[in-house]
Amino acid sequence: MTAPNIRILGRADYEPTWRAMQAFNAERDEDTDDEIWLVEHPPVFTLGLAGDAAHVLNAGDIPVVKIDRGGQVTYHGPGQLVCYLLLDIRRLGYGVKSLVRRIEESVVALLGEYSLAAHAEPGMPGVYIGEGANLAKISAVGLRVSRHCTYHGLSLNIDMDLEPFSRINPCGYPNLKATQLSALGVSDKISVVGDKLVARLQQHLY
Repeated sequence: MTAPNIRILGRADYEPTWRAMQAFNAERDEDTDDEIWLVEHPPVFTLGLAGDAAHVLNAGDIPVVKIDRGGQVTYHGPGQLVCYLLLDIRRLGYGVKSLVRRIEESVVALLGEYSLAAHAEPGMPGVYIGEGANLAKISAVGLRVSRHCTYHGLSLNIDMDLEPFSRINPCGYPNLKATQLSALGVSDKISVVGDKLVARLQQHLY
């Protein structure tokens, strides 16, 4: 199977990037190669298709964008790696639940390279560090499926201002903590982590 095309977008505004994903999905056909896009966004809250605006507690000066992925509200900002997965899952031969599991396994494997014990939580898409009262989310997952193909994807907190997460109920969970690689002793730059993440995704998705 052909490896996906990798696009490094640098720092890009959220809404034009989202619209570009929609356009890519609408225009692709059965011969279009999959793509993985890596990007950082300026500060923005995104609220999923069925998301409850009540989970945005105090947006302040950060814009809130209602979008077409699943899930509730999350935050994107500088120092967070966002990875968009534009995949033909019919061609890959598995469904959305398997895709989410494979994404989570990719992130868990990546964090394992840094000797960090991360895990998925049943019924709570994403990747987490710690347990119980010390549970903290480090990676969010949210997808849209249209025409048997996906867009949106995952975010991974690397070295960012975590304060905006306190202005929301992350992914709809009150008081859910957020953490990041820099707080866990990882000093790699976002570009290095991005390369490692792509390698893990290719291993688990294809």
